[in-house]
Amino acid sequence: MKIRPILLSILIAFFITGAYAQQYDLVIVGGTPGGIMTALGAARAGKTSVILERTSHIGGLPANGLGATDIATRGATTGLFAEFIGHIRQYYVDRYGEASQQVKDCSDGFHFEPSVAEKVLEQMLAGQAAKITVLKMRQFDALDENIVLRNDRIEQITVLNRESGQPETYRGKIFADATYEGDLGAAARIPFRTGREGKEEFNEPGAGVVYKSWGGPEGAGTTFLGDNAVQSYNYRLCLTNNPANRVPVQKPAVYNRNEYTSMIDDVWTGRHTGVQMEKVTTAMLEENRKHIARGNPSQIPGDVWGIARVSNMVKLPNAKTDANNQHMAFISTDLPEENWPWPTSGWVWRDAFAQRLRSYIEGLLYFAQNDKELPEHFRKAAKEWGFSKDEYTDNGNFPRQVYVREGRRFEGIYFFTAQDATARIPGQRPVIHNSSITASHYALDSHAVRKREPGRVHLDGFLSYPSQVYTVPYGVMVPKEIDNLLLPVPVSGSHIGFSTLRMEPCWMAIGQAAGVAAALAIDRQVKVRHVPIEELQKTLIMQHATLVYFQDVKPADADFAMVQTLGLQGYLPEWKARLSDVADGETVALWEKASGKKLTFTPGQTTRREVLQQLYTRP
Repeated sequence: MKIRPILLSILIAFFITGAYAQQYDLVIVGGTPGGIMTALGAARAGKTSVILERTSHIGGLPANGLGATDIATRGATTGLFAEFIGHIRQYYVDRYGEASQQVKDCSDGFHFEPSVAEKVLEQMLAGQAAKITVLKMRQFDALDENIVLRNDRIEQITVLNRESGQPETYRGKIFADATYEGDLGAAARIPFRTGREGKEEFNEPGAGVVYKSWGGPEGAGTTFLGDNAVQSYNYRLCLTNNPANRVPVQKPAVYNRNEYTSMIDDVWTGRHTGVQMEKVTTAMLEENRKHIARGNPSQIPGDVWGIARVSNMVKLPNAKTDANNQHMAFISTDLPEENWPWPTSGWVWRDAFAQRLRSYIEGLLYFAQNDKELPEHFRKAAKEWGFSKDEYTDNGNFPRQVYVREGRRFEGIYFFTAQDATARIPGQRPVIHNSSITASHYALDSHAVRKREPGRVHLDGFLSYPSQVYTVPYGVMVPKEIDNLLLPVPVSGSHIGFSTLRMEPCWMAIGQAAGVAAALAIDRQVKVRHVPIEELQKTLIMQHATLVYFQDVKPADADFAMVQTLGLQGYLPEWKARLSDVADGETVALWEKASGKKLTFTPGQTTRREVLQQLYTRP
């Protein structure tokens, strides 16, 4: 009987010191696509991982309405992302047939329903079930008591099991922050930024305070000065006009009509935020009012009608849409300003804002469909659309997750800016990073940070600037000090630099690289910042990841590995490798000088492929 208190004290001591913590090679906070690909990348290298997801569903935004994949150049990002896209397409082929409308509407797998994205990601994880544990309803809070740091390493973290209400402790050799917010990195005290840098810091287009028509130049009020503003969030809605699958929009319990009334005059006149408005006169707006009063839709160039006035829609299979914020509108599904505290707030505040945002968006749709001060035929057109009955069936057919476009941006060993995504000379590439872990491409794209202001041509910070296919260096996800933490989602960059990295294909690719890097760090017993880059790249290339994009060489091509390797080494600076072209003497001479090798070459006969193979295979 006297032994019992002693045993109890020992058990308590073991529990406090983490002896009963669950242990994995890799602990991943966040079941986003970036987190999922991190786990898959590690699993393929034989490493175990646990994904700790706060909600009851994995998949992040693709499973919550972002079904129109944000990528400007298809083929720029491949690897596990390409596998995901391939599985999406195959799902529609298997279910509906190769010649079906659904397969056509899935656009080779780049457009998909939210439920299909979740299903495919679950299946990809199931294929590695022996290595990957997925735990849902696990919440990590960025508090000191939830992380144990010793000698610049994370030893363990504690999360809240939201179902049992009890804390749980997890130990890992490597940790990964795959949250949109960056909560784990913050708890690890990694320096981070929120808000906008001014243009003077990195000389980036669109930096700081910017007002510009959509598609037009910067306008009055633009100062390019930095501030603490965070780009707006919304929900990516899944709407349908199929009556058999349509759920009508109801007036929300919390409804403030005054939030939407400025839209009334916009609809009647056709006023919008596009560059077309530069040629629209006051007389044209008044004439359009009369035109609409006669039962016609708007005739102002660039104006849209019905539900499209408040939501930009991209077609998905089965008569559904990815309904995002309408870029041409002063009022849409974004809710600027009110989200600013999100990145650094706790989940109590975040959950309250999420409900506020849902009520705001439901109210917006209800207003567009029912308010009697809007034209009757506008309301009728808007009422053709409702929520999809077979999506989010456990959440009133409304997305479960806020579209957090930007949370904390950590300061890693490489800080990504607009200069990394834009060419210094028109037509040429941006800088090729020899530590690249993926290629990617999307515009420099940010949503508004402030609500409508009188006299402005658009909302502050709502912008898009062109970029070119770029490379992403390994250092964007590697902190400078913590030895066993990777940041594949809240990566290192400026507001404008982050605005192109923040797309799900890029996050998936960075996640894949994070999983491979974690495995290498474990096997080589090195800090994550000392992972052998060439070995990491070799593994990624073997997994058909594109690290530097070429227009004429694809991952399935026999020469893919050679072109990727030599491209990273600087031998192929152009957009095409032109392997079948006859090599010219000047180019061969440059390659010889760069490599220090004597190359076999017959003028007029030897192809570029033959010369490059010598560079690739010779020690």
